[in-house]
Amino acid sequence: MADEKEKKKRTITEIRESKKTGEKMVYMSVPDYTSAQWAEMAGVDVAVVGDSLAMIAHGHANTIPATMDMMVLHSEAVRRGAPNTFVLGCMPYQSYNTVDRALSNATRFMQDAGADAVKPQGGKSQAHILKALVDAGIPTASHIGLTPHTVAMFGGFKIQGRTADAAMKILEDALAIEDAGCFMLEFEAVPAKIATLISQQLEIPTIGIGAGVGTDGQILLGYDLLGVFTDFKPKFTKRYAKLTEVAVAGISEYVREVKEGKFPDDDHSYGVDEAEFEKFTAMVEKRKQI
Repeated sequence: MADEKEKKKRTITEIRESKKTGEKMVYMSVPDYTSAQWAEMAGVDVAVVGDSLAMIAHGHANTIPATMDMMVLHSEAVRRGAPNTFVLGCMPYQSYNTVDRALSNATRFMQDAGADAVKPQGGKSQAHILKALVDAGIPTASHIGLTPHTVAMFGGFKIQGRTADAAMKILEDALAIEDAGCFMLEFEAVPAKIATLISQQLEIPTIGIGAGVGTDGQILLGYDLLGVFTDFKPKFTKRYAKLTEVAVAGISEYVREVKEGKFPDDDHSYGVDEAEFEKFTAMVEKRKQI
C-alpha cells in the first residue's frame, strides 16, 4: 500500500517532467468509486475514467455508446473515490468533433466532474481541437495508434504501425499532439520497438497499452488486470488477480447457506430483550382472539 507521501496528487508538471526524470508513471482506468479507492490506496499516479466503461460497466459491445452524461457521472464517482489522485477524463465518441463542442464537453469534465485533465483521441487530424483545448487552459492529452473511436475504419481491433509507412504516420500524429501543447500521449496496440523509437523523438511523456515497455508509463484497465471483467482478455492485459473467481465462489457459498437455512445465523441477526419479546408475544396472542 502506498505511503502518505505517495498519495499526494500528482501535478501536470510532475507528469511532464517524468520524461526527464525517468520515473515510470502508472495509469489505471477505473469506472467507479470503489475501484478509484483501490487505485489511490495502491499508489496509482493517474486514475483514468475511460469510455471503456461503456463495455465494462454497461455491457455494450464497444465504447461508441458512451455519452458525456455517462462519463461525467462516472467521473464524479471516481473523483470522490480518489480525492488525492490525478483524474484524467476520456472524452467519448463525437464529443469533440468541433472546437465548440470539445470546449463545452471538456469544461464539463473539469467543472462538473472535478477532473484534472481530459483526453480526446487523434493526432494530426485533431490537432486544431487539441490546441483549442490547451489554449483555453484545459490540460489535454491524446490517444493514437489503435483509436477505439475510429476502429471501424481500421476494420476491427488491429495492431497499428506494423509497416514503416504506418509507423511514420503514428510519429507524425505524435509530433502534432506535442506541437498542440498536450502534456502526454497514449499509444495503443503499437509494436514495442515502434512505440519506443517514437517516444524517443518526443519531449512529452508517453504511456502505452499494448505498446511495450519502452514508453514512459503504462496504462491498463483496472477491471482487466484484477480479473473482474472476463468477457475477453486482450493480449496486452496481465491478470494480477482473479476477483471474479473469488466473487463467484463467495456468492455461491451465500446461495448454498440461504438454501440450507444456515444464513443468517445468530451472529448476523439482531437480538431483542427477552421480557419485551414475551410482552410482544402476549400482545400478538391477544390480538388473535379479537
